[in-house]
Amino acid sequence: MAGELLSKAGVRPAKRRAKNNAPSQRGVTLIESIVAAALLIIVVTGVMPVFILGFQTTEQQGNIATRTTEYAQDKMESLFKLDFNDAATDTTVFPSGAAGGSGLGGAMGASSTAGAVPPTAAVAGYADYLDFNGNLLTSSTGAYYTRQWSISTDATATLKTITVVVTSVQAAGEKGLAPSATLVCIKSSGL
Repeated sequence: MAGELLSKAGVRPAKRRAKNNAPSQRGVTLIESIVAAALLIIVVTGVMPVFILGFQTTEQQGNIATRTTEYAQDKMESLFKLDFNDAATDTTVFPSGAAGGSGLGGAMGASSTAGAVPPTAAVAGYADYLDFNGNLLTSSTGAYYTRQWSISTDATATLKTITVVVTSVQAAGEKGLAPSATLVCIKSSGL
């Protein structure tokens, strides 16, 4: 009799455990799904401006800033190729014209400067303009990039400092400063 009680007692808890461990047959209702979807849409809508700002910043600082550097290097190379005392080459056209320009300022006096870089206004003969694709324009009308340069001679009149600044025109709706690039090189009269 004691054995029967133990076996009955041992069987009953096992049956109870089986009932408690049975998987639930309850699923997700349509209302719960709609509420979850609405919450997800609210969260995504709230975070979307962050993604848009990130995209705009990447475009502006990645693509446009890289182009300003490239266009500054192009202008610096064309100026650096000129003779130290060149006063005639037109560097505002591509390819550079043999006459009608200011070259590297000619035989500049000691401690003198020709041209100007931003924030100073562009000086004729020391500025050119590019469209969005980098094509040279004849005027500032429709320009997306402005290239300005200046040439300074040191006190001994044997070194010229060439400064090129390229600035992008800020498009409507863009935030922050317009990207720009500045390059400075020194050319010796012996080169």
